[in-house]
Amino acid sequence: MGTLLVTGGAGFIGSNFVHHVIAHTDHSVVVLDKLTYAGNAASLAGLPEDRVRLVEGDIADAALVDELFGQVDAVVHFAAESHNDNSLHDPRPFLDTNVIGTFTLLEAARKHDKRFHHISTDEVYGDLELDDPARFTENTPYNPSSPYSSTKAGSDLLVRAWVRSFGVKATISNCSNNYGPYQHVEKFIPRQITNVLRGIRPKLYGKGENVRDWIHADDHSSAVLTILDKGVIGETYLIGADGEKDNKTVVELILSITGQPTDAYDHVTDRPGHDMRYAIDSTKLRTELGWEPRYQDFEAGLRATIDWYRDNEDWWAPAKDGVEAFYASKGQ
Repeated sequence: MGTLLVTGGAGFIGSNFVHHVIAHTDHSVVVLDKLTYAGNAASLAGLPEDRVRLVEGDIADAALVDELFGQVDAVVHFAAESHNDNSLHDPRPFLDTNVIGTFTLLEAARKHDKRFHHISTDEVYGDLELDDPARFTENTPYNPSSPYSSTKAGSDLLVRAWVRSFGVKATISNCSNNYGPYQHVEKFIPRQITNVLRGIRPKLYGKGENVRDWIHADDHSSAVLTILDKGVIGETYLIGADGEKDNKTVVELILSITGQPTDAYDHVTDRPGHDMRYAIDSTKLRTELGWEPRYQDFEAGLRATIDWYRDNEDWWAPAKDGVEAFYASKGQ
């Protein structure tokens, strides 16, 4: 796999993956990104120009996708509309990108016979009760609860169908919530970090009891490379780092690390249909492919993430005021 096509490679998880590939392999990367509000060319700054090329375009543009597939050896598909709040406000872009965009890529993978890895989310499985000892596995039935998670579930099913019906050489991974550098300030952890850095009180949906299974984006990247290298075609792998934390704990930890009182936050109106708990069982990935996460201490990873946002205000500041104005209009 000399050259990888990375869709959504200027977004949060995609850009972290590109950085990881350049640091840990000899591959070259072609990034295809629409550069919507969530894509930022600055996230790829400093990478070697002879190994990384950014193409601005839409994954639903069949002609462009066809051209690029002819230039690469394998494809990693990160591109997605991914913010739950936005999907509740306007679902249509999630259908266009997550369903039609994935279909367009799969047709190109079929035509060009390229190795294809599809990045998905644990949110396709719905949620778990707070007191449920179970965790999601590759055999958990799909039960999505938002326009975002339902369109990601649809894209997963398309990949499975193209493998079975057309022999596309694809794998799927469903990952838990990511954190780390280059994440848009609309998302939970960077929003709270940048609020504290700006002297604004963090905001917590409802009682903050909702549990997420956090994984550092660099660990997600290493898992994807492992699946590309060792994964069995047609298989799904769940990626997680045993990082279950409720939102209240995360906010209070951010405040503690930054030297603030741990109760210096505001409760705001909860999100409609807010899933209670996600939890990943990544046994298959660990035992069959030999992967292990590097950031097994959530607090250490969070400290590093806070340091990155403190040192890179020029990256996140242009979007901050607009995000806070949007949430303020909804009382959040």
